[in-house]
Amino acid sequence: MKKKIFIGGMSCEHCSAHVKEALIDLGGKNVAVSLEGNFAEGEFDCTDEEIVKAINEEGYEVSEIV
Repeated sequence: MKKKIFIGGMSCEHCSAHVKEALIDLGGKNVAVSLEGNFAEGEFDCTDEEIVKAINEEGYEVSEIV
């Protein structure tokens, strides 16, 4: 299912790279992270809770998933 994840706390390209890697490790496909827009999007087969946990473990905060 395609999802858009709004993320707080990303301040540089390294931040967005960590988020992208965490989402790919969850099995995300076609994952793209926008540092300027503070969001990530892609196709995921996991739950929203798993996405939030993975991003929190990287030190960032999910504000919304749509």
